[in-house]
Amino acid sequence: MVTDFTAKTKDLIDSLKSTCASYGLGNDGNESKIITQVFLYKFMNDKFGYELKKLDKRFQDNWEKTVSLLGVNDFKKITAKMSPNTARLNKEHLISYLFNQQNTANFSKLFDSTLIDISQTNSKIFSVNTASNAKIVLFDELSQFVSDPSQRDEFCKALVNQLVNFSFEEIFSQKFDFFSTIFEYLIKDYNKDGGGKYAEYYTPHAVSKIMAKILVDEPVRNVTCYDPSAGSGTLLMNLAHEIGDKNCTIYSQDISQKSSGMLRLNLILNDLVHSISNIVQGNTILTPFHKDGSGLRKFDYIVSNPPFKLDFSDFRDQLETKENSERFFAGIPKVPAKKKESMAIYLLFIQHIIFSLSSKGKASIVVPTGFLTAQDSISTGIRKALVDKGILRGVVSMPSNIFATTGTKVSVLFLDKSSIHKNFILIDASRLGTTIKEGKNQKTILSDAEENLIIGTFQSNNVVHDFSVFVSADALEARDYSFGAGQYFDIVVDYEEITPAEFNAFIDDAKTNLESLLKESEIANSKLIMSISNLTFGASDK
Repeated sequence: MVTDFTAKTKDLIDSLKSTCASYGLGNDGNESKIITQVFLYKFMNDKFGYELKKLDKRFQDNWEKTVSLLGVNDFKKITAKMSPNTARLNKEHLISYLFNQQNTANFSKLFDSTLIDISQTNSKIFSVNTASNAKIVLFDELSQFVSDPSQRDEFCKALVNQLVNFSFEEIFSQKFDFFSTIFEYLIKDYNKDGGGKYAEYYTPHAVSKIMAKILVDEPVRNVTCYDPSAGSGTLLMNLAHEIGDKNCTIYSQDISQKSSGMLRLNLILNDLVHSISNIVQGNTILTPFHKDGSGLRKFDYIVSNPPFKLDFSDFRDQLETKENSERFFAGIPKVPAKKKESMAIYLLFIQHIIFSLSSKGKASIVVPTGFLTAQDSISTGIRKALVDKGILRGVVSMPSNIFATTGTKVSVLFLDKSSIHKNFILIDASRLGTTIKEGKNQKTILSDAEENLIIGTFQSNNVVHDFSVFVSADALEARDYSFGAGQYFDIVVDYEEITPAEFNAFIDDAKTNLESLLKESEIANSKLIMSISNLTFGASDK
């Protein structure tokens, strides 16, 4: 059943994209807003009906018709009993109501005002905050994205007609695995790196799963989870799934409005509505939002796939303050004379994460593999601090092209302040995986067995030849705190025992072969000299 419904849901998404294309919005910059917001509107409409059916048997057969027959007071009494995670809708907010109003003049205005009214009614729970405490509501006036006013009514009718014969109700009992598949399909065309723009990356599910399972190695309750560069929330969703959505509260910050909107959608799909108020759109490095009194809040679990390179020269000098000296303990990258877009902003995120960990906190961070052995003072300073303070738990180097959108090799740092570590597991998983073609890009896919190999090896500190090694702090210090696993692998020389007679025979054969090669070389040299001697210089024709 789940497989069939996954296909139906993907068909709905495709049909919405087709509608956008028919009205000139295919691959338009606003298409992602239309697709994700209409999808969310439908999801909230059906979730509302699903909750009504659980509260009152009268809604079992045709809940939308029953709603239309109820008096205002009765309707309010019933909806008051709903879970706070369910959006509150009025009768005129329902898709069935809009469907029956399609002959109304200026239908697009009715459609837009419906979405705006839903946003305002549910603003307190479903709005994303900005660092300046402004609120980004659920929905925009979607008809405005159609440039021809005469086409707006028909466009909005076409969207409603795609929604009316589809229902999410039968899959509200599904959990993370279903919705993660749907979410990835929903945003696959809208969450690309955009040439390396901040926070537009989508962390592959395999990497997210490995990070979450290694971090959560025992049951926990009532913990906080944070991502300072959350993007669309893949890492946080995997982490919350591993912990249990009722056992954790999500916090995030990201400079991208688009990504923050996608994260909100992800939280709604995965029944983490209670954490939406903790989503913040803003610059984490310059103005970190989440505070505990006058200081930055400390978190139990932190996951992050920060942007690796970004021009932050316009606010770089603002970071050099007394207040930031502890947060950026290893230093702030200088502004280069050229290639400002290659400034290593990820070094600031690593330091911010270390600073933001609670006294027993754990973290996993995606970094470029080059960081593991980089000799610049900031990289070395960070690695030294992680080892000297016993915060490092281990490192996993991933296969090339694990991210289809970038050829940069990546590794994952695992940090753990719950105890002082003096030995560390380093894993080189670069030879794992199967390479496939994804569009114009190569992508490496890890099998379930390979994912479990990485997780099991890490958790058990297992030493596997040419794959993993357990290294002491002294050994890391001796190699300038290099985290590259390959530098610590034992060199194994295969040998075969032979008798003295066999050895002498081997040497005789080698001598004979060498003498033969030398004779052939002498003959070749003689022929070459003779050929050169026969060359003459003659005038060329003109």
